[in-house]
Amino acid sequence: MKEYIKGANPYMPMWEHVPDGEPRVFEYKGEKRVYLYGSHDTLKTEYCGPDQVVWSAPIDDLTNWKCHGVCYTATDGGILYAPDVVQKGDTFYMYAAESKGSRIMVATSKDPAGPFTNPELTELGFDPGILVDDDGRVYAYWGFCHQFCAEMNDDMKTIKKETLRDNVIKHSVTQWSPDDNMQDENDAFFEASSPRKLFGKYVYVYSKRYYTHRPEYGVYEDCNGFLSYKYSDTPLDGFKMGGDISFNGGEVIPNGDGTNSMTYRWGNNHGSLMEVNGQWYIFYHRQIGTDEFSRQAMIEPVDVAMDKNGKIFIGKITYKDDEPVASCPVEMTSQGAQVNGLDARKIISAGYAVHMWGGAKGGYNGGMGGAYIKPVYEKTDSASSPIVDITSKLTVGFRYIQFGMISPTKVSAVIDAKEDLTVNVRIDDYKGKIVATMNMKKGDKKAEASVSNLVGKHAVYFEFLSESKNIIAEFDTFTFD
Repeated sequence: MKEYIKGANPYMPMWEHVPDGEPRVFEYKGEKRVYLYGSHDTLKTEYCGPDQVVWSAPIDDLTNWKCHGVCYTATDGGILYAPDVVQKGDTFYMYAAESKGSRIMVATSKDPAGPFTNPELTELGFDPGILVDDDGRVYAYWGFCHQFCAEMNDDMKTIKKETLRDNVIKHSVTQWSPDDNMQDENDAFFEASSPRKLFGKYVYVYSKRYYTHRPEYGVYEDCNGFLSYKYSDTPLDGFKMGGDISFNGGEVIPNGDGTNSMTYRWGNNHGSLMEVNGQWYIFYHRQIGTDEFSRQAMIEPVDVAMDKNGKIFIGKITYKDDEPVASCPVEMTSQGAQVNGLDARKIISAGYAVHMWGGAKGGYNGGMGGAYIKPVYEKTDSASSPIVDITSKLTVGFRYIQFGMISPTKVSAVIDAKEDLTVNVRIDDYKGKIVATMNMKKGDKKAEASVSNLVGKHAVYFEFLSESKNIIAEFDTFTFD
């Protein structure tokens, strides 16, 4: 019996919705694992929920995630926003953002999976990020459209007032930003503070809000779908412009006029960098396409480098004469840590798509009110998030699928045909070579077609075509045999 793909992108099960992920590698009882702490989208109609769960994976297999259950519940029964967890000595400290991030509590545990108990009020603010430095000193970073940072006292809850700084990263222009002339058009802080160390330097990962157009990303509106970074030789000042690491707007495609388009609806972003078993990764999240209340945890490998002048590069790096000269965001993929591509012979959920483009109205998700990934909450190994509200000319893409050295002979898909339609399977590009065609009648639930000469790793796209102007299909899963 066929298995469902697991640990792809999103890397948690389809039924789990943990955004704002702060990854940490901790060793506990002789085993090193990556622990992921984030908020928990359980309310369905607004951000987050009243508890937080912990997931972890062994450092040598980031496709094998385990849920440790609830590790913290809000003391006031309210809503918890993005947390952070650090280790100092033999104690793990969770900074839990209660009351929608307006009150930061610190709770402790001797186990990185929790439970975290004995919460106490801190002097920190929204979206706290904590750095325990190599010398044992502790620094905190926080803020929403106005950035703050300070060194912490040994109690891990109060700050050394004389060290408090603000706007070490200037902010974006929004309705929530202070009118203090501290805005930055190029590297504008929005939220999601997350400090890390890299090459001995202090790297500040944060959510950037572009309020100027970025046609190279397909962005023609105010947009905070980016995770970006600055870096410094010191922890509380001197941060220099870095760049963008991650953008959750899906595959970016050329328009043919020098501009590009995103193919997936961007949304808020939060996450961080982590080195795992010698490889650096960016952990981030995406939306389902209609709202920001069922977000999913994502991961991509990234390159890191430092040039001879001490400039830090993170993301997809361009080199000249073996020296890093530029970097840009890594692409958003369906494969995540499965860097060789998703196994074509397993059952693949349509919810792993990173491209939904075209449709009756045109544009990402098929236009305003178009196709989206339907969230699921039933905790089963076979949980799949279908793409619904598909209209004619929509393409749905997966980057990437691994076919191996022997070509499959057919493709099968679970598609609920709402109208008569044709589904073309294309490879390498959404306008690429057609390798299979499935014709469906209204009411059909499954389709299959022959394929041949399909080996190696490819991007795969499903193109939906119909004479109908209505919603024509729901796309659940596919597999190759």
